Amino acid sequence: MKHLLSLKELSGSQIREIVISGLEMKRNSEAYADSCSRKSLLLLFQKTSTRTYLSFHNGIQQLGGYPTVMDWDKSNFSLSPIQYEAKYVSRNTDMIMARLRKHEDLLQLAQSSTVPVINGCCDRYHPCQALADLMTIYEVNGSFEQVTLTYVGIHNNVTNSLVAGCMRLGIQLLLVTPIINDASWDESLMQEAYASGYVHNIPTLEEAVSRSQFVYTDTWVDMEFYHHPDYQTEKQRRMEIMLPYQLNRSSLGAFTPYIMHDMPIHPGFEIAEELVESEHSVIYQQADNRLHVQKALMVYLMSD
Repeated sequence: MKHLLSLKELSGSQIREIVISGLEMKRNSEAYADSCSRKSLLLLFQKTSTRTYLSFHNGIQQLGGYPTVMDWDKSNFSLSPIQYEAKYVSRNTDMIMARLRKHEDLLQLAQSSTVPVINGCCDRYHPCQALADLMTIYEVNGSFEQVTLTYVGIHNNVTNSLVAGCMRLGIQLLLVTPIINDASWDESLMQEAYASGYVHNIPTLEEAVSRSQFVYTDTWVDMEFYHHPDYQTEKQRRMEIMLPYQLNRSSLGAFTPYIMHDMPIHPGFEIAEELVESEHSVIYQQADNRLHVQKALMVYLMSD
């Protein structure tokens, strides 16, 4: 059974195959209109989303299938052990996309499911986002050769999936991450990454930007905590530490890398609004590519 839970389960050649297929589907969508004919996709949400919802909901329909949307907290997943519900729902759908709070719950879901499970985001990984990021880099650069990417922000679930993807594709990844989100840390992944020679911690944004064609930032506070009253002290702490690492004209200096962000954006915090709409921003292209690369992913997972 093929699942996509972290991006670690894919080889470099498999990631490349999915990315190139996503680009072809973007150029020639009609040719794939029956690729998942009459196949069903369960969209299981415990965390809210804009891009994950729209891209998977529309993507399966564009492939000839159909979506079923379920709220985890309004279903019996919130009442019964995961393995029992997973065994039942996988008899009623062909694929499951689950956007859950905890990676441990996602693993239980996948272990008990008899159909492919896609991680739509959890506290440890965000592989679908990383696939879209890698597709955007390939689309802009024309290849994965001689690419250096800087990620600046909190070391989080997005960071982990970028690490896994870049390491497998031979992309140099520079990490400027003054804060580590403890729930996201994957010790074995990072040991492998540092040993690979493709992933490096860089102390200053200035140094990293000077070496990079692409610079990527992300929110400093997970969306489920952004307005939570009990998280405001930690939110303020993070803002104070991270503000010197904001992406803006000044922090980029004389360099003009492509600007990436996985959205939702908090202008004035991790990124200045002027960069979001700048000529070097590929943020909307990056978001658009969620649809296309996830279509390629679904076709890949449904293949024998």
